[in-house]
Amino acid sequence: LSQEEKRKIFSGISDYLASHGYNLDATISLIGAVYILVKEERWTPLRDAREFALLLNATGRTGKPGLGVAICMGDRGRCLEEANRALEDYRKKITENLRWLDEHPDRLEEMKGIYVLHGGQTINERMISAISTILSTNLPNMEKPIIAYSVVPEEGLIKISARTTEALTRRGLNLGEIMRIAAEKFLGKGGGHDIAAGAQVPLEKRKRFLKFVDELVMKELRKIEDGS
Repeated sequence: LSQEEKRKIFSGISDYLASHGYNLDATISLIGAVYILVKEERWTPLRDAREFALLLNATGRTGKPGLGVAICMGDRGRCLEEANRALEDYRKKITENLRWLDEHPDRLEEMKGIYVLHGGQTINERMISAISTILSTNLPNMEKPIIAYSVVPEEGLIKISARTTEALTRRGLNLGEIMRIAAEKFLGKGGGHDIAAGAQVPLEKRKRFLKFVDELVMKELRKIEDGS
């Protein structure tokens, strides 16, 4: 496509998103670098670096990390075929989880400073980060991060995935630090990046942990507002 054709497509998509209530951040997120792995065959998931990463992620999330290792070492035969099937299963599980959430909207709770996705045991701990990432770009109020968790009863833990927008991180919100502070307060562990972080804490401390995270986020958002 020529630059003019690309501009027309972008303009059309921008108008569509705006007409459906999406904010400027959603439009800006359409623009980004694309990395092509030129030695990989065309029309395969390995040609685009992002799709390659998604394939590797799918092998791990579906409990088949050895396939990802084999592909990175050059296997383009049986292991790649199995990995593609794992990717298909991964996408099906994401669809099932999103359908469940659509049928149970009460599982997404809005607090003062955050949204909480109560995944319980329905959303597997391996899938919770993918679901929180998807939801983070489709929240009613994009000024609030999402804190999603799965219950892992055999370990007596909840495993948390936190996501926010680039707009909030540019203004100073750091979820990695918030997860670290909150998890340590409740005998867990946490951390990560400013835009994407995670934690795990004892199951019995779930409510107090979420309340404390909400308080920390509110405190940081107030600082951001005061500084703007």
